[in-house]
Amino acid sequence: MTSLTLERLSVRYGARWALRNVDLHLDSGECVLLGGASGSGKSTLVRCLGRLIPQCLPGSVSGGVLLGGRSVEGLSVAELSRSIGVVFQNPRTQLFNVRVEDEAAFGPRNLGLDDGEVERRVAWALDAVGLTRLRARTTRTLSGGELQRLAIAAVLAMGPRLLVLDEPLANLDADGTRSVIGAVRRLNEEEGVTCVVVEHRLATAAAVAGRTVLLDHGEVVADGPTGEVLADRPLLARLGLKATDDAQPRWQKLVGPRAARDAEPLLAMRDVTAGEGSPPALTAVDLSISRGDFVALVGHNGAGKSTLARLLAGLLKPRRGVLLHGGRRPRPGSGVGVVFQDPTVQLLCDTVEQEVALGPRNLGRRDRRPIAAALAATDLTQYRDRAVYGLSLGEQQRLTIAAVLSMAPDFLILDEPTVGQDWAHMERSMDAVRRLHEAGSTILLITHDLALVERSASRIVVLDRGRIVADGAPRLRRRRREVAACASA
Repeated sequence: MTSLTLERLSVRYGARWALRNVDLHLDSGECVLLGGASGSGKSTLVRCLGRLIPQCLPGSVSGGVLLGGRSVEGLSVAELSRSIGVVFQNPRTQLFNVRVEDEAAFGPRNLGLDDGEVERRVAWALDAVGLTRLRARTTRTLSGGELQRLAIAAVLAMGPRLLVLDEPLANLDADGTRSVIGAVRRLNEEEGVTCVVVEHRLATAAAVAGRTVLLDHGEVVADGPTGEVLADRPLLARLGLKATDDAQPRWQKLVGPRAARDAEPLLAMRDVTAGEGSPPALTAVDLSISRGDFVALVGHNGAGKSTLARLLAGLLKPRRGVLLHGGRRPRPGSGVGVVFQDPTVQLLCDTVEQEVALGPRNLGRRDRRPIAAALAATDLTQYRDRAVYGLSLGEQQRLTIAAVLSMAPDFLILDEPTVGQDWAHMERSMDAVRRLHEAGSTILLITHDLALVERSASRIVVLDRGRIVADGAPRLRRRRREVAACASA
């Protein structure tokens, strides 16, 4: 067990303050929920706890971080790794090994533990996040949600006294969310591990946190019992947050009868098998998407959703079967816009405005009004001159959406576009997507967010273990009671 103290912690990136005079103390064994809008300073605070700023990342730091009353500046790397376990927003940045079990064992082995203890910790950590059945898999065959759980398992296996989780529920399905929340609760309540959980899904994370701290523009604006802080609806509204989570039902029960399709679909898949490994990510998939559809693609982590999206975007070839876009084989860039789970893989320019302008420029378009409109729609106008990699992950996700919106693609694929975003910005971005759909574009939305599906999609396709198990119109509005029943099952 260990305490954590921040003393007037301030971080500046150039002329911009990310944190300003943050004072915070966590008693040993306390679990705190840290919330705030995208760009409020949450991830910067996490990086300071892991001593990444200024040692590894640029930034001017003042004030102090104390662990058990001792400054982290005085701790060696070995001491720090034994004391603090940090899971960052993007799991790909902290995974090093080819196989799942080797990744989970990496930390304990580097702590010098014997083989028996390493195996005990690996088995416990993988079980805690629901990955035992995948321990022999290669990491490159995992979905985004499975990678998220693996990063958490790798940190849990090291047995930290302070556990810091930055958006641990992003990309997770209902089962994964329950596993991670359960693991945090056990560590905190049974072993006395001090926990900091950074999360936009406030109501879900509130289940393990007796105290909530909210940041706004780098300053603490609320600090108190979780129930009291989350009951302050005017404050949450001002910060663009909400304290209610929508139920996560079993999707199959929420799909109605299949609607009639156009004779000539925009996209058609027949008997498609794709993906590495055995079994493959997709097996014998038949799917057609009509022009003007708004399709929600849902399913558990590892169901094959992202693989299907890459196929439809022309970024992956099927191992077997036929895939046609407008009667032809799809190719990258042929009227298709894609927003990936990880925004960093598609950011190419120095500044925000340059990034949004890149697509229209490459298409030979000189009208700058779509660029300005995309920036405004995603609330990035004030950041137009900001360095792309000076943005938070949520802001980068909005930037990738803006960059695609500025091109007004005929077919738009969004793979978990709400990751890292607060509720207000998520709604604003999705409003822009819905307007694009109303203008005639076809939309494929991959998400675990039921409420977002309800507000947007005209059709739900459910994937399970690489196969389509349901496809039809949503029944959500007519089956509120069933939603609640499914969520509690």
